[in-house]
Formats: sequence, structure tokens, C-alpha cells
Amino acid sequence: MASLTPGAGGRRSYIFPLSLVLFEFATYIAHDMIQPGMLMVTQEFNVGPEWVSASLTAYLMGGMVLQWLLGPLSDKIGRRPVLLGGVTFFILTCLATNWIASIEQFVLLRFLQGTSLCFIGAVGYAAIQEAFDEARSVRIMALMANVALLAPLAGPLAGAAFLEIGGWRTMFLLFGGVSALALLGLWRTMPETAGDSQVSLSLKSLAGGYLALLRNRQVLAGSIAIGLVTIPCLAWVALSPVILIHEAGMSRLDYALLQLPVFIAMIVGNLTLGKLATRVPVDRPIRLGMWPVLLGLIIACVATLLDKHNYLWLTAGLSIYGFGTGLVNAGLYRLTLFSSDAGKGSVAAMLGMVSILVFALGIELAKYSYFSDGTRGFSVVNLACGIVWWLLLMAFLREWRRRSQVVKV
Repeated sequence: MASLTPGAGGRRSYIFPLSLVLFEFATYIAHDMIQPGMLMVTQEFNVGPEWVSASLTAYLMGGMVLQWLLGPLSDKIGRRPVLLGGVTFFILTCLATNWIASIEQFVLLRFLQGTSLCFIGAVGYAAIQEAFDEARSVRIMALMANVALLAPLAGPLAGAAFLEIGGWRTMFLLFGGVSALALLGLWRTMPETAGDSQVSLSLKSLAGGYLALLRNRQVLAGSIAIGLVTIPCLAWVALSPVILIHEAGMSRLDYALLQLPVFIAMIVGNLTLGKLATRVPVDRPIRLGMWPVLLGLIIACVATLLDKHNYLWLTAGLSIYGFGTGLVNAGLYRLTLFSSDAGKGSVAAMLGMVSILVFALGIELAKYSYFSDGTRGFSVVNLACGIVWWLLLMAFLREWRRRSQVVKV
């Protein structure tokens, strides 16, 4: 098992996380770049715009289905072979897009491609946390989040431009090519941070381990909180093509440009977290980020309640929210992962399954509310998620502080 530092690991300590984030970038852009073309997909297969958000929902459900197995499996045989196998599978599913012939097949393939999220969350992130100390791992996760955020930031613009010269199916060859580069980098530089032949993969043992994690209030609260705070972002990614192109009548380029302030704000939040990570306790940025999250969601909700066509104020509110999430997520992930003494692959898998289930349910609720009451319903759901998240987070941080004081004593 290996632990990396800049001095000891040399270039490997940089290429490994960069290769992981390149794969993460490919999996995210595989959704975000296709979003401007989703109405083209539905038109080609002769279905309505309600199928647009089904792509992201299927992708997220795929990201939940294997986590229960991959975490313990990587605890047993090691993170490296499991992650390399996942990258290879994603490449193959991208290539298979060329042969689909119906919307049902498209959604099924999106589900299979979404399993890549299992490998990133349950295996890749756990390896990062194990390979680096707390301050450095939080900083790396924040910087990784910045690169990953380039997908929703650049994806709609790149997708709109790409569709002017090529078809939507051709995009998936690009996603596969980027993933192949990531596979090469991981194969050459990823250290092995786990591997214990004594770990049991029997259903009884797995069920017992996950039941114990479900009973761990900190793990459960942190996982749900990560899911809740991310719902407004993912709901915006899933529904903004319908809101801005189908409802507001904007061009694909105008739609893509309105994504910029939201995701630039998230990147600024992550950069701020990167600066703070080595200077203040890990909980400080979380406490600071709570307020812009709530403020932004309140602004978006009030604006759309006053005028459901107030797209600029909706975007402004989500941008303030985005800055807050950039400050919050990396530290909250670290605190949740280390809230249990169980194998970090298993804890990461539980965290991933719970948060992705919350993602999927939240997106479907936002979708239902939007098609029932437009942007007003959409913003009310987002604000409700923010309020519940705030209550959970306050309880989580109180318990974290109590446990920290017990350890010091």
C-alpha cells in the first residue's frame, strides 16, 4: 500500500489525481456536452421533451447500482484493478452509442455509462483520501472539483458548437478517447492504497457492514447532506435545456452562456476552499459556505415566485448558491468518510449510494414540480432541499465537534 507526497511520490503524486479527474471530466462531459443536443435526440426518436431529464436520472441511477459491491471489492483486492476495469467499461459503453435505435436503448446505455460514477466515488475518491493527508486531500479534492466543473461549464458551449459540425452520436467517440488517456495515466501512476484478503464479500457480511453504516448517524447525515446540497445544481443541469430552450425560446448558444455564471461561481468557491484548506480547520469553510447556499436559493425562489419568467435572477441566485457549494462539498466529504472506522471503500460506497439516491429523487421531484408549476415549482423544491440540508448539516457539525473534543480528552 502506498501513500503519496510531492517529495516522495514525484510526478506520480500529480499525475495520479490528474488522471482520475480526467476520467471524472469525461464522465461528466458525457452528460453536459450532450445536453444542448438532447432535444435533437428526442426528435430523432420521436418522443416528447419530458425525456430530456430521463438521461440524467438514468445516469445517476447507474451511478448507484454497483457502489455496494465496488467499495468492499476494492477493500479486498485493491483500488487499482477495480478502477482500471471501470474506466475500460465506460470506454466500451461510449463506443456502443453508435448502434442504438430508440430512446429506450439510449436511456439504458446512459444507465450503463452512469456506472462509471460508482468507480469514481467508491474507489477513486477513497484512494485519494488514503494516499494524502487531510489538508492535502481536501485541497486536491477542491482542485479536482474545479476541473470536473469545467464539464458543465464548457460542456454546453462545446456541445452547441460541436453540433454545428457533427452529430450527437459522434460526441461519444470523443468521450471514449478522453477516457482512454485517463486509463493510460492511471495504469502508469495509480498507487495501491488498499487490499486485505481477510475482507469478506459474502452477502451476509456485506449486509451487516452496510447495516452498521446505516446506523451510524454521522455517515448517514453527511451522505444525505451531500446529496441535498447538490440537487439544485443537478436539477439545473437536467432541466435548463427545457427551461431556457424549449420554454424561453433561447438559442443553444444563449442557453450555454447562461450556464457560465453558475459554474464559474462554483469554481471560485472551490479555489477559495483550496486557499483555506491548509490555513483553517476543515469545518471552517463548511460553516462559511452555508450562508451563500441558503441566500442564493432564497433569491432564486423569491424571483421566480414574483415572475416565473425571471430567468436572469434565477441564474443569479443559483450562482450565489454555487459559490457556497464550492466551499462546502470537499470538506463535508472528508468528514463523512472518516466518521466511521469501517473500510473506506465501504464508507465511500455507502456515501455514494445514499447521495446519488437523493440526487435522483431530487431531480425527479424538481422535474415534476417544474412541469406542474414552471420555474416557481422548480425553485421551491430547490429551496426546500437547501433548508433540510442546513438543518442536517448543523446537527452533523455539532456531533463532529463533540467527537473531536472526546478524542482530544
